Amino acid sequence: MKNKMNPKEYEKFIKNKMPKPKLLSNCIKAFIVGGLICVVGQFISNSLKGLKLNQDQVSAGTAIILVFLGAFFTGLGIYDKLGKYAGAGSIVPITGFSNSIVSPAMEFKREGFVFGVGAKMFVIAGPVLVYGISTSVLVGIIYFLFGI
Repeated sequence: MKNKMNPKEYEKFIKNKMPKPKLLSNCIKAFIVGGLICVVGQFISNSLKGLKLNQDQVSAGTAIILVFLGAFFTGLGIYDKLGKYAGAGSIVPITGFSNSIVSPAMEFKREGFVFGVGAKMFVIAGPVLVYGISTSVLVGIIYFLFGI
């Protein structure tokens, strides 16, 4: 006959078996990796400024290059390893957004370009785009109506 545990005993049993999170270590890793990604972005921005581009061109160029690098390193499998190591430090910058679009597309590429890559590309990033665009339209309407 098996010994049955009540819910409180089971909860205590599970709590003892769960690994303890290394919060300080995880925060330090996230800070360093996120900071290094930002340093790369600043280097790109400074390099583009050195080409005598105006601020709009520098901003757009920096974003485009960072998105490309995020997608490229995701394709090589490097960004996923970085994400496992750094956690939120790798998903917060714009490169994390690029990774969130490319990863599902790569996972479902065997299903074809339309039903695989095309349909699954925005599984994670889709809600971000929908709510971001919707919010910007709403703010634009408010701005137009009230002339703020």
